Amino acid sequence: MTNSANNLHLFPYDSSLSKTDPLYYESLARKHGYQWIAGVDEAGRGPLAGPVVAAAVIIPEGALLQGVKDSKKMTEKAREKAFEEIHKIAVAVGVGVISHRAIDQMNILNATLTAMKQAVVSLDPLPDHVFVDGIHEIPISIPQKCLIKGDQICKSISAASIIAKVYRDRIMSSYHDRFPEYGFLHHKGYGTAQHRSVIAFLGPSPVHRLTFKGVKGLDTGKN
Repeated sequence: MTNSANNLHLFPYDSSLSKTDPLYYESLARKHGYQWIAGVDEAGRGPLAGPVVAAAVIIPEGALLQGVKDSKKMTEKAREKAFEEIHKIAVAVGVGVISHRAIDQMNILNATLTAMKQAVVSLDPLPDHVFVDGIHEIPISIPQKCLIKGDQICKSISAASIIAKVYRDRIMSSYHDRFPEYGFLHHKGYGTAQHRSVIAFLGPSPVHRLTFKGVKGLDTGKN
């Protein structure tokens, strides 16, 4: 597991390409011989409940995907629309899901990287280069490059951020149907004041992360 400070550049930045180009990183990789380039991102590292979900997306060369950007800067309606559009246009889309129980067992960082690996290896075709949001490499042998704030500067990662976010939101909405008293439909498991107050009153639900601050020590025997 390597952080960005130790990552070596797989190829140098290219002054012949414009960094304002929304496909700069994909173009850079293709210029150096890579064909199937995937962006990878996750949703759900911070919540107190539910899974962490990762997505990997290979977009066709030249596909601008207008309206696709960092999922955190989009409305729910815009994300849902982009989710459908990405599935129509993408060469391949992969998703990895790690449950709340597995998160408690392996910690959230390892769970996130495992979900990312699942998403990448499920792609068909398998990518020959991967751009990863953040500073931690995925435990795979495929060449990869970590990009800080990658969901803002790399179109493939932006697409992956949308897939992961919408997929996870749908999971949390399904949990709301089972445990409506916790309000998962509204906060998606994040630690809002209202969510924390319900946990303090009722104890954690069967889908809460029992090792997370705000949940730990509040188990009432419901799990």
